[in-house]
Amino acid sequence: MDHQAAVAEPTVTTKRQRRTKDDRRPRRQPRYQVILWNDEEHSYPYVIIMLLELFGHPPEKGYQLAEEVDTKGRAVVLTTTLEHAELKRDQIHAFGKDDLIDNCCGSMWSTIEPLEAG
Repeated sequence: MDHQAAVAEPTVTTKRQRRTKDDRRPRRQPRYQVILWNDEEHSYPYVIIMLLELFGHPPEKGYQLAEEVDTKGRAVVLTTTLEHAELKRDQIHAFGKDDLIDNCCGSMWSTIEPLEAG
């Protein structure tokens, strides 16, 4: 009979193993809104076409957003990740002038804002 006591090896727990089930869910990136701002240098058709080409919004949605920009001064045209929001903002800025407006000097203005958590 062997009287040597079995020595248990110490258990090593890594950070990955200590994470709870909820911690293992993929983490979502913070969300940002692309805001389109009103001006008097762009027509509804320009806004509708821009939103169709850059965001894929159908003409009806483009009209609704153009009307919101016109009446409220701004409209959220997309909510997405920071990198995608920056790309879409830059595409709005590069879209070009409105040929239907004689004194149009260039593209519309847009900004990005973090989405309020809530």
